[in-house]
Amino acid sequence: MKLTGAQIIIKMLENYGIRMVAGIPGGSILPLYDELNRSSIRHVLVRQEQAAGFIAQGIARSTGNIAVCMATSGPGAMNLLTAIADARCDSIPIIAITGQVNTSLIGTDAFQEADTFGLSFPITKHSVMVKSASELLEAIPLAFEIALSGRPGPVLIDVPRDVQLQSIDVDPAQLKKSTKTASSGRNPVRFHTDAKNFSQKLEQMIKLLASSKKAVLYCGGGCNSPQASDGLNKFLSVYSIPVVTSLMGLGCIPESREEFIGMIGMHGSYAANVAVHESDLVIAAGVRFDDRATGLVKQFCPDAKIIHVDIDAAEIDKIIPSTISVVADVESFMPAFAELIKEKKIKTDSNWLKKIKKIKDETDLITLGRPKNEKSVNPRQIIASTPDFAKKAGISKDDLIITTDVGQHQMWAAQYYPVEKPRTFLTSGSLGTMGFGLPAAIGASLANPEKRIVCFSGDGSIMMNIQEMATLCELNLPVTVIVFQNGTLGMVYQQQKYLFDKNYSASVFDSSTDLLAIARGFGIEAIDADKDSDWYLKAFDPKRKNKPCFVRISIDSEETVLPFVPGGKANIDSIRN
Repeated sequence: MKLTGAQIIIKMLENYGIRMVAGIPGGSILPLYDELNRSSIRHVLVRQEQAAGFIAQGIARSTGNIAVCMATSGPGAMNLLTAIADARCDSIPIIAITGQVNTSLIGTDAFQEADTFGLSFPITKHSVMVKSASELLEAIPLAFEIALSGRPGPVLIDVPRDVQLQSIDVDPAQLKKSTKTASSGRNPVRFHTDAKNFSQKLEQMIKLLASSKKAVLYCGGGCNSPQASDGLNKFLSVYSIPVVTSLMGLGCIPESREEFIGMIGMHGSYAANVAVHESDLVIAAGVRFDDRATGLVKQFCPDAKIIHVDIDAAEIDKIIPSTISVVADVESFMPAFAELIKEKKIKTDSNWLKKIKKIKDETDLITLGRPKNEKSVNPRQIIASTPDFAKKAGISKDDLIITTDVGQHQMWAAQYYPVEKPRTFLTSGSLGTMGFGLPAAIGASLANPEKRIVCFSGDGSIMMNIQEMATLCELNLPVTVIVFQNGTLGMVYQQQKYLFDKNYSASVFDSSTDLLAIARGFGIEAIDADKDSDWYLKAFDPKRKNKPCFVRISIDSEETVLPFVPGGKANIDSIRN
């Protein structure tokens, strides 16, 4: 049968289980949008392309499935690049399809022409510009395979306008060439430790465990899936030791589990940082030892041997040399490891966990970082109490998914929100992109319509993609946006306070924006928590017909995220008062 390039794209997306895409049309991608409107795929019209990428991330992060976003050529594609880079940094499987000018115009500085392929190459897992409609039959299956295989990541497909219109003969079987759907889970790993070496290394790891007195389990983003979480809990049921996580690992171990100590790193729990510093063995699962987690590398677990398990061979020994390592996914490694521990009857020293828990109880205080005027609202308490607020309004904690923007509120959420399950705490980690929270919340809500999504933001971050309040209103999604307003770029302000002798350069807003009026202008109900003590009853009311809600909470600009590890310092040398 005869199909155009645009028809091939749409039919293959349908065959891969894609039911929703986010984007904005433009001249170079109009042929694709023409077919999209005839398809079964729902389109979400955003107000800026960056938001399309973050909506796709909200879908992918909350489900583990591939999500798709679209943009036109030139400025459209370039607006999308920030979200693509963010997905690459946090290993999120999205596919971006961008329009491009006609092939005959490429290189002529044509209207809305930009080298999308060249610009995207360093920030994607794979990037391609197709030159003919027939190439799409290979490019799209390859994109889905690459996005999910091994360490997940974003793939970009750049499609010139004339390729979208080009008509070719297609065997229907070619459209179903690779029948794996977007929800089929992770594909086989190309590079991994083979079975023989895997068994040998497991035996070596058991010997390390047997001789260890102060082991710590350190979990990262590679652990943040239900399958990996199950494996980790099986491990802890036979080998109970302190568990710490990176920012991206939050949720892989329930906060309520006694072994969970907290997040490590620059703004990590003091107890978690002490646990790693004093350990004699660190089991690093699905982590890459990034700088925000390790602090001064030579002082990170200085006396510990390291077992490193990661899906990406490139991460092994890149930052910190391992004693024993395997290239494998945590999902398959942890159950095998736990079974061998059980078989060998390896026991832990309970006094080690008791010691670290005692430090946690003494130092993880809800008042940490509060200004002298303690009569002001405590944002940590608001964040920690969010599940209780929702419960009082009639929503179970299990029905909440959290997203954050980037800044002080993000770290308070990481420190104090009780995350119990994988994929329920969505945040921009490595790239630290302000403006992530609102569109990610929209994506998470679209993918999880039965959940209430809570987006924590600040008056700096919310302005980065505030135009998506219009998208939220149109979709009428159950999203509660809680903005902490302190009139500053809080994290910048804080670092200038501690590191630059209170020289507050460009970190204090000269005017106070009426965020409540803006939200109402977009058609969203807005609540001033400063004046309404029962704000949460409206913000989380499951019976509301107008589902989105915007909440403004004023906080003191002197509220500080503590602990705080200054650059070049060891994690245990944190500022704590």
